Amino acid sequence: MSNRLRLWLDLIRWNRPAGWLLLLWPTLSALWIASGGFPGWLLLTVFTVGTILMRSAGCTINDVADIDFDRHVRRTARRPVTSGAVSPREALAVGAALALAAFCLVLLTNTLATGLSFAALLIAIAYPYTKRWLALPQAYLGVAFSFGIPMAFAAAQGAVPLLAWWLLLGNLFWVLAYDTEYAMVDRADDLKIGIKTSAITFGRMDVAAVMTSYALFLAMWLAAGLQLGLGWPFQLGLLIAGAMAAWHVLLIRNRDPERCFIAFKQNHWLGFAVFAGTVGAYALR
Repeated sequence: MSNRLRLWLDLIRWNRPAGWLLLLWPTLSALWIASGGFPGWLLLTVFTVGTILMRSAGCTINDVADIDFDRHVRRTARRPVTSGAVSPREALAVGAALALAAFCLVLLTNTLATGLSFAALLIAIAYPYTKRWLALPQAYLGVAFSFGIPMAFAAAQGAVPLLAWWLLLGNLFWVLAYDTEYAMVDRADDLKIGIKTSAITFGRMDVAAVMTSYALFLAMWLAAGLQLGLGWPFQLGLLIAGAMAAWHVLLIRNRDPERCFIAFKQNHWLGFAVFAGTVGAYALR
């Protein structure tokens, strides 16, 4: 049983928390904004634990859907499902259990948030298959990874205002930026096996596209913060995030896979800077 547990933890990337942190920080930032400050321990727990559970479930779905592709990519060939250590049926059972646990948590909020959770699940399930036909599957992933934002507003306010969708759109550009960096790592393998990624679609414009996406994300969240009257901590958080994004030019400009992967992994600190600025702004009100 302990061996199965180790395999399941590897399946959900438990030892690589950067993935769920990328979802967590914008979700919590939106939760603070929707609540006008600290959202209370219940909502904080629901969205923190729920984000981790849903990202983990998403990993199982992704690995089963991509099993035939991952065998041909050096970075993913040793994953539990790809290597045969965990069967697709077992992986889906683990994912279903995690998704059910997340659903039980969202039931502690309200009807609107619960209803949106079904949409979030369907979007997450569909994502792996977009790489077969969509030129920018990373943009679709941006919707999936940002859906915690309208859910946070639904749970805190019982409604999803235009502001929530504006923040979602802005966050989509951040996801497009860092997941394009991620796709740049596997570009050579992806070209061989014939899947579509933003790194392939952007071609030699990939670095410019990444930096433009970072700029759009920061500009849209800055506009939201100014409209809300958030103070200097929020702007400082965005400034630090912008400095981090600027550093990525040096990391990815030569398109070295190892440095592109470093850039991708550093993104959770960028998200944390925005979250810390959001918390600081409301704390000083």
